Amino acid sequence: MNDMLTTTPDFSIEAAAALLREHYGLTGTLSPLASERDQNFEVETPEGIFILKLVNAAEPEVESDFQTALLAHVGAHAGDLPVPHIRPTLAGASLARVTSPGGASHRVRLVSWVHGQPLAETQRNDAALASLGRMLGRFDAALKGFMHPGALRDLDWDIRKAGRSADRLHHVTASEDRALLERFLARFSAIESRLATLRAAVIHNDANDWNVLVDAADPDRVSGLIDFGDALHAPLIAEVAIAAAYAGLDHADPIGAAAAIARGFHAEYPLLEEEVDLLYDLIAIRLVTSVTISASRRAHTDDNPYLAISERPAWTLLRKLDRMNPRFATAILRKACGFEAAPGARTVIDWLAANRKTLAPLLERPAATYPAALVPYGDPAHPMTVKSAAQQPDAAQTIWDAYCRENGIELGIGPWGEERTVYAGEMFVSRFIEGTRRTHHLGLDLFMAAGTKVFTPLAATVVSVEIEKDPLGYGCLIALRHEPEGCPPFISLWGHLAHEAMNRLKAGDRLQAGALVGEMGAPSENGGWAPHLHLQLSTDTDLSATEILGVGEPRYLDVWAELFPDARTFGGIAREFYEREGRSHEEIVRMRRELLLPNLSISYEKPIKFVRGEGVWLIDDGGRAYLDCFNNVCHIGHAHPAVVEAMAKQAGTLNTNTRYLHDNIVAYAERLTATLPKELTVAGFVNSGSEANSLALRMMRAHTGRENAITLDWSYHGTTQELIDISPYKFRRKGGKGPKPHVHVATVPDSYRAPADWPLEEHGRRFAESVAELISAMQAKGEGPGFFIAESIPSVAGQVFLPEGYLREVYRLVREAGGVCIADEVQVGFGRVGSHWWAFETQGVVPDIVTMGKPIGDGHPMAAVVTTREVTESFNNGMEYFNTFGGNPVSCAIGLAVLDVIESQDLRGNALAMGNYLMDAFRDMQKRHEVIGDVRGLGLFLGIELVTDRKSKAPATEFARAVSNGARRRGVLMGTEGPHDNVLKMRPPMIFSKRDADHLIAVLEDTFADVARTLG
Repeated sequence: MNDMLTTTPDFSIEAAAALLREHYGLTGTLSPLASERDQNFEVETPEGIFILKLVNAAEPEVESDFQTALLAHVGAHAGDLPVPHIRPTLAGASLARVTSPGGASHRVRLVSWVHGQPLAETQRNDAALASLGRMLGRFDAALKGFMHPGALRDLDWDIRKAGRSADRLHHVTASEDRALLERFLARFSAIESRLATLRAAVIHNDANDWNVLVDAADPDRVSGLIDFGDALHAPLIAEVAIAAAYAGLDHADPIGAAAAIARGFHAEYPLLEEEVDLLYDLIAIRLVTSVTISASRRAHTDDNPYLAISERPAWTLLRKLDRMNPRFATAILRKACGFEAAPGARTVIDWLAANRKTLAPLLERPAATYPAALVPYGDPAHPMTVKSAAQQPDAAQTIWDAYCRENGIELGIGPWGEERTVYAGEMFVSRFIEGTRRTHHLGLDLFMAAGTKVFTPLAATVVSVEIEKDPLGYGCLIALRHEPEGCPPFISLWGHLAHEAMNRLKAGDRLQAGALVGEMGAPSENGGWAPHLHLQLSTDTDLSATEILGVGEPRYLDVWAELFPDARTFGGIAREFYEREGRSHEEIVRMRRELLLPNLSISYEKPIKFVRGEGVWLIDDGGRAYLDCFNNVCHIGHAHPAVVEAMAKQAGTLNTNTRYLHDNIVAYAERLTATLPKELTVAGFVNSGSEANSLALRMMRAHTGRENAITLDWSYHGTTQELIDISPYKFRRKGGKGPKPHVHVATVPDSYRAPADWPLEEHGRRFAESVAELISAMQAKGEGPGFFIAESIPSVAGQVFLPEGYLREVYRLVREAGGVCIADEVQVGFGRVGSHWWAFETQGVVPDIVTMGKPIGDGHPMAAVVTTREVTESFNNGMEYFNTFGGNPVSCAIGLAVLDVIESQDLRGNALAMGNYLMDAFRDMQKRHEVIGDVRGLGLFLGIELVTDRKSKAPATEFARAVSNGARRRGVLMGTEGPHDNVLKMRPPMIFSKRDADHLIAVLEDTFADVARTLG
């Protein structure tokens, strides 16, 4: 102590002024500045303001030289940095040497004054702290490559020496305080060896809030950095940690303050993930160093009360840090620097989005298929929320149940990120931000009845099964670990379950995708809530189930979104549930009436507004997914990626007409005709099934010179007038005018409704007699048939499968009479029947002309006609055939993509297998439901005819329509067809899976039972 007194400079103002004149040639006003070891003066001169420093004589010369060299290096490499810059002596030296009145030798340094207000005297907002980070980043970047022996000194403030704090613990008197420090020292011990592997450099090492200056005119901007007495060579990340430790003192959000500094530093001097991952512990250990050094000094200065007061903010911050989960703090710091909140978090989110179609349903059927509504926890005034907040779950459930009954809701959804007022317990107080609560939901809530079973969408290993007994806690809580191929592991959390799972699952159990996880618990066992599942994901697999935050602070929602990503995809909730856009149903209906043809029909009693298609699903504007078993336009599934890619690629390259040469049209014609019998070799391309049938009629006329048509009763072939004229489904119904003289209608060859005395093996011949009679009548008038046209499986007539031998006999009769035979494969072609590419092949015949549409482009408007060389030669009569869009490069690219998918994925084989599976299920239903008169189908072209009496076969039209609408309410689309609208018609996409089939079967079973109860 005596040595310090003799070596500390003690110059009067007059003596210091004399030194200023002698060594620097400056005069001015000097004012003393506070200093513990050295002597400092503020100097106001005509040339500006400076600081005159007289260095303690006891300071090793190497240290003084180090600071001088450091400032000189910064001045040379970053002269614009607002730090003190050295004013050389008159002799051009960086330092002067003087002798004090006591005889001690002192070094003198004059540096420029840095203007600003100490950060300690400001609000330390995020902008200012980010500016501090940028300042430190620029400063440290300027010191790259700088080294000096003085930077290698042994200093207790070196963060690598923080373990020495353990030797000072005995100066801390309170046992609980020592225990607190021991916890942080234990954490530091676990990472201490890693410090040697990190980037190291000369750093400021003491960016406390008195050494940082802020622009008085712009408090968001740091204007200066001073006092380099503690600078040394240390891990680069220590610079950020030390600044953050001081910035966090008396700060309401100390980790937020640290994040702001780290963000700013990273912008100027990019940090590494392994550095940021240590930041929380380094902030804490700097504070441990500070309080233990203060405690040891206090012990030698008779418990100096000033030291105790200065320690208090550090102790307060240490206690705050101790209450935090270090992994959450690190996630916040990582996110601030642009890294993932947890390593692999974004990959998990992306993997789930890319693989969502492969996930097993979380509920008994896909969650998106249930009519759903938001549970009003986000509305503090809603009665259900009020009841829940008052811990009256039974009352809340009653309110919710009534709402569901009134609105046909089966599933309640509590979304991720929703702000809620129900989180009132002490457990929801923020551990990061003073005076705030955790109010934003970080899971996905699914509300259904107690006992509802929930299943894992992915294979998993059980991590834990436990009971959380806290009021408003989770009740039975299960954590599963998922490790799908190509994805980092992640955790799913299942809360508010029934306790039955405790006896069924244990840690280490393996669950396959679709396996039962548990049941939604009643309030008595789920923490006191209305029955629901709290489903949550965690990309940090080291968090225990009870550590995973179910509710978070709004300030850090971006962090929580990566650490605990929205489970909507994992749970099977469509994005449209949250993002409803466009006009209301009512407005669209009104505008259709005003702007569109009035006879443009709308399906179902309650119309649906679809906004997206995907595979076998159609998704409405409310996010509800419907299993599409009806719209056979999208033959290989809605928005098939191969089709979308082919369309976009070709459209982005070239689209033109067939007057020019292009590979696609001949490539597609070659591939298409290869699927047909060898006689059918020439293709013509158009834009719709109606155009295809019209072109077929032109070819027929050119070949036969006749007009007489033979068509099946209740058939439909297109929208043009000439096609309406040969479609009894149109001309015999309201608005129709009956058959024209050239149109002759044959009996529908419906074996189910054939006379009972006809032997089954004679059905084909007997029904063909109807065609024979029509031909005879024509011939009696000296005429003959021009053509016979029929769908190879009459669809509108009620999914009628032609009896064996029917087409063979009819084709013989027509051809012998000079006519041609046209097979309309618009609905049933392209492998839909599974056993063959084309449905006419099941009859063992070869038509003269085949028309096709709908499935050909998977929703893209294209169609085709394929015919024989003989018919083609007749059609080539000198009149040009041209179709502006038919056969364009884009359409043909799409057609090729559809064929590629059908062939590469063996979708014909799939259609046959799934069709047989469904037919077996329908026949089983037929045994239990008297209303099912007939089941018919081949591949994925299926029909169920409903009758009021199996003997009379009286059509059950009302029942059929009720089933169709009931299935629609349950999320499955099908239609009704036939002369009496009593045949359920199903034509699902060719990619239909067993899971889809099981869903269809379950819905039909439920719907049949419900309609039977309703109609009696």
